[in-house]
Amino acid sequence: MPKISIRGTEMPASPIRKLAPLSDAAKARGTHVYHLNIGQPDLPTPQVAIDAIRAVDRAVLEYSPSQGYRSYREKLTGYYKKFDINLTADDIIITSGGSEAVLFAFLSCLNPGDEIIVPEPAYANYMAFAISAGAVIRTVTTTIEEGFSLPKVEKFEELINDRTKAILICNPNNPTGYLYTRREMNQIRDLVKKYDLFLFSDEVYREFIYTGSPYISACHLEGIENNVVLIDSVSKRYSECGIRIGALITKNPEIRKAVMKFCQARLSPPLIGQIAAEASLDVPDDYMRDTYDEYVERRKCLIDGLNRIPGVYSPIPMGAFYTVARLPVDDADEFCAWCLRDFQYEGETVFMAPASGFYTTPGVGRNEVRIAYVLKKEDLRRALFVLEKALEAYPGRTI
Repeated sequence: MPKISIRGTEMPASPIRKLAPLSDAAKARGTHVYHLNIGQPDLPTPQVAIDAIRAVDRAVLEYSPSQGYRSYREKLTGYYKKFDINLTADDIIITSGGSEAVLFAFLSCLNPGDEIIVPEPAYANYMAFAISAGAVIRTVTTTIEEGFSLPKVEKFEELINDRTKAILICNPNNPTGYLYTRREMNQIRDLVKKYDLFLFSDEVYREFIYTGSPYISACHLEGIENNVVLIDSVSKRYSECGIRIGALITKNPEIRKAVMKFCQARLSPPLIGQIAAEASLDVPDDYMRDTYDEYVERRKCLIDGLNRIPGVYSPIPMGAFYTVARLPVDDADEFCAWCLRDFQYEGETVFMAPASGFYTTPGVGRNEVRIAYVLKKEDLRRALFVLEKALEAYPGRTI
C-alpha cells in the first residue's frame, strides 16, 4: 500500500475537535455534554443576514469574482473606517473564511523552510496551515502566571535568523483572550521594521474587547504598511461560522497579486455567504451592543466561577470569548478525555479543549485547558458545577 505524505503525517489533529468521537459516544449513552471546547457562538445570526438569504431569487448560483464581490468589498471599507482603518476596496480580498486567508498569506509570502515567529499558546490551525505551506512555526512562550503578556524583545530576537520571514499574532488572542497593549504592538512594529519581516495579524475578535484600552490594529502601525497582512472573518462577530466568509487585507500590491493567483485557482469565495455577509454590515447597532454585553456577563460568570473551584486558576481575558485555565490535574489531555469517556454527574459532563494542542513546545500547557464562553450563563454555571465534580472525582488530581 502506498504511504501518505509527510505533510499528512505531520498535520496535527485539532485540539478543539479531536475529542469529538468521545463526545458523540457520551451523547449516545444519554449524557448531556456542555460544549466549552469550540468557539461556535450560540447567539443568533443577524436577522438582516437571514432575510438576505431567504430573499435570494436567482436562476443561477454562479461563480463570484475570485477576489469577492466589489459591492461587498466597497461596503467593507466603511466598516473598517469605524476602527480608523483606512482602506480601498482593492486592498481587500474575500476568502473562504479567515482560515483560507491565513493559508493564502502563508503560501504567498513564505517559501518552504521559511520560519514564522508566533507567541504561544496560539490558535492550533496556524500550525496546520504552516505545514501545508511547508513553513516552520517558531514560538515564543507566554505564561499563565504573567497573564499571557508578550515576552521581551530579546526572546523574539533569539529566534530570528536568515530563514525568519514573519511574525504572526492574534489580537485579541485565541486561545487566551489576551489583548496586546500599545507598547507591545509598537514592540512588534519595531521588530518587523528592523528585520524587514511580514506581520500577519489575525483580528477577527476586534468587536470583543473588555477593557478601556484602545484597540490597536496592525494597520494602525506606522512605517510597516507594506509588511502587514490583516486576517479577518465574519464568523464570530455575526455568529456566521457556517457561511465561510473571511478577508485578507493588505496595502502591499505584490502580496495581493500573489494571493489572487491562489484565489483564481480555487475559483471563488462562497456566493450565498457573501450575500449574507454584505447584508450583515447593515446590522442595527443594538445587535452588536447586546452581543457585547452578553459576552461581558458570560466572561464574569465563567472567570469568577473557575477561580472559585479549588486548585483552578484563570487570568481575566481582556478580549475574544476564550480563556486558558490551569487545572489541578497531571494531564489535561487525559482529563478532558476522561470527562467524556468515564465521567458523568447527574447525567451531564463537560467538553473542553486541552491547551497542549495550542503549544508547540513539548510538555508545555499539560495542566491547562481552553474554555470558550459561548453558552448562556445558566449553562455556564451548570458546566462549572459539573467541572468541579469531575475534578473531585478524577484519579489524576494533583491537589
